[in-house]
Amino acid sequence: MISVERLTKIYGHRTALDAVSFEVPKGEIFGFVGPNGAGKTTTLRILAALLEPTAGRAFIDGADVSSQPDRVHERLGYMPDFFGVYDQLTAAEYLDFYAACYRQPKARRKKIADDLLELVGLTDRRDQAVDTLSRGLKQRLCLARALVHDPAVLLLDEPASGLDPRARVEMREILKELQKMGKTIVISSHILPELTELCTMIGIIDQGRMRATGPVKDVIQRLTSGRRLRITVLGQKEEAAAVLKPLTMVHAVTTVNGAIEAEYEGDDATAASILQTLTAAGIKVSAFSQLDGGLEDAFLRATSEDGE
Repeated sequence: MISVERLTKIYGHRTALDAVSFEVPKGEIFGFVGPNGAGKTTTLRILAALLEPTAGRAFIDGADVSSQPDRVHERLGYMPDFFGVYDQLTAAEYLDFYAACYRQPKARRKKIADDLLELVGLTDRRDQAVDTLSRGLKQRLCLARALVHDPAVLLLDEPASGLDPRARVEMREILKELQKMGKTIVISSHILPELTELCTMIGIIDQGRMRATGPVKDVIQRLTSGRRLRITVLGQKEEAAAVLKPLTMVHAVTTVNGAIEAEYEGDDATAASILQTLTAAGIKVSAFSQLDGGLEDAFLRATSEDGE
């Protein structure tokens, strides 16, 4: 659905994108992550046919972003990080205006607005002025705006930026619903734990270069040497460490904030075996859990590379 081939963008003497390549199949949610200035927004603006690349090619549902921008705009909805709104319009009028911009027939525009307001949970705000909406509600409205022409692809630049935890959860549920409807979604974001739960694929970009891309689990496995456990024991840290270190599946044992962290190779059955070994040795285990943040570890390792 999205194909990017050696995309390059140079501003003066600065290379913002350096031969970036990746693909996003139909129906996937692709998390696009990287430090500030890594090239995420530049990539999204090129994919939205709003910025010409210096070199390389990109396609949205078969349409070339450089030579067929009109076809790209028909197939794609773009939600930028910073967006303008017409404050004096109501939410319904706002969507009607953008539906008209996309040449939707006047007879259909009310239904389009009504359906989208229901989708993003703003039906009860349809007659409320846009400038009186909270940041989270404006984000939802602007997501609805990107959907007025029923695009196959959505590009969302930091859609959860500035949102409180509840609003982020609500946004995540809306995006899952859109995926069920068959949309292909690219999300630029810094909130890595939420991307792990939401996205099916991930791309890590740094200094204009793609460091890793693929299914989330594959990228994490490729960039991290093993899984990790956090183990809390009752006054037996040294004894527990002595039991863990000789185990062939355990690669490293450290103490962090009073708990033991063990890096190991294996699956959930392996973790259960480690717990059984500890208890059989008489270690009193009060807490035992997998460490979250696998994507964070992968991100840190990918962006610490010097461009290899």
